[in-house]
Amino acid sequence: MRTVKIDGADGLKLVADQWGDPSGPPVLMCHGAGQNRYAWKSSAEILAQRGWFVTTVDARGHGDSDWSHEHKYDSEDIGRDLAAVLETFDSPPAVVGASMGGMGSLAAQRSSKSQLYAAVVLVDITPHFDMDGARKIIEFMSGNPDGFATLEEAANAISAYNPHRSRPSNPAGLTRVLHQRPDGRWIWKWDPAYVTSKPGFDADDHSALAAHMTRVSEIMTQGMLATDVPMLLVRGGQSELVTAEAVKSFLDLVPEAEFVDVAGTGHMVAGDDNDAFTEAVAEFLTRHHPTHT
Repeated sequence: MRTVKIDGADGLKLVADQWGDPSGPPVLMCHGAGQNRYAWKSSAEILAQRGWFVTTVDARGHGDSDWSHEHKYDSEDIGRDLAAVLETFDSPPAVVGASMGGMGSLAAQRSSKSQLYAAVVLVDITPHFDMDGARKIIEFMSGNPDGFATLEEAANAISAYNPHRSRPSNPAGLTRVLHQRPDGRWIWKWDPAYVTSKPGFDADDHSALAAHMTRVSEIMTQGMLATDVPMLLVRGGQSELVTAEAVKSFLDLVPEAEFVDVAGTGHMVAGDDNDAFTEAVAEFLTRHHPTHT
């Protein structure tokens, strides 16, 4: 693995990890809101071992990538960054986009006159996501704005949000998503403006939030309809965001798409059952974006 810096849009620098032989078929993995490139570490290692060249990138305002001083964090902004990242590839990669990463991937395709990807994997995101589930995610992200006194306290908050996931015995791994301020408190490694800059995200204004989400849904729908490559939806079996009705709407919109339900997982599918998630992705890529072996 090697870490690189890539020029994004708006003069921002994005940090990415690259795994495997660069001569292998490229795969670009784009994490969800509040996550960073480390969310893909186990999957990236496995896919690289099987012959793919994997790039995991920190989105703007997340992980080690630059924050947007103008607070530009809409799906189109993420999409403009991805379009810039794609210019570093010799051939179109398969893209794996979780939630925000999937939104950005489709936003990029919506704005392009050519097909950007060899294949598309959407991870627990469709245009018809559940509003109550979206609010739950937003509330978690906007909670604890002053951080946590200890990593144990942070682990407790995450466990309360993800009760179906086993609580880690050692919270030291949380340093991948938290960093320590000079005063000793631990805060998330994302720009709070990702939440506060969006209508209705930082207040109990359901109408503003619904209007924003409707716009995001339209962008995703247009991006999906503009996509003319194999597509897979990987859903968390216990997802609070993508309901069975949302899956049906997705398959009605793109009937040629494939669908996998990963039992026992929530919105953070890869984190809840990395083995099952990675196998689903590898099986799809083997058929639609095969390695040389």
